[in-house]
Amino acid sequence: MAVSTTVSQRKHIKRKAPRGFLKRVFKRQKPHLRLETSGDLLMHLNCLLFVQRLAEESRTNACENKCGVIKREHVLAAAKVILKKSRG
Repeated sequence: MAVSTTVSQRKHIKRKAPRGFLKRVFKRQKPHLRLETSGDLLMHLNCLLFVQRLAEESRTNACENKCGVIKREHVLAAAKVILKKSRG
């Protein structure tokens, strides 16, 4: 029996935040910054929540424009709305 030549489309999803990578990036960008032990996880969570809000707002913009595909313009408009909401 021949071995299948097709490659599986399933990707392994990591269930943990890349803590070492996050700490290294924070140290390079802000070496004077002192984070709590779980501060990197809070930053990662904050980033994930922002991306989720960005995706929802982008999808809303695409639907309003009667477009089936989320385009660059939809994401940029969504980012402006989200940043405006968070500042004021």
